[in-house]
Amino acid sequence: MAIKVRLAVVLAERNVKSKDLAEHVGITEANLSLLKQGKVKGVRFDTLGRICQFLDCQPGDLLVYEAD
Repeated sequence: MAIKVRLAVVLAERNVKSKDLAEHVGITEANLSLLKQGKVKGVRFDTLGRICQFLDCQPGDLLVYEAD
């Protein structure tokens, strides 16, 4: 897949724990872990919006396109 998830990087840059983000967003830590690893086929816009709100970032900070 050409879309890479940078969520783990952004969490580390902001010193945010996955547990705190998952709690704010309303998803399980297991599902957040799958998202961080890029093992999901999609993410709902409202979920992405809550992540961006908590991390004070833009969707483009979390998802990047890399040509194969």
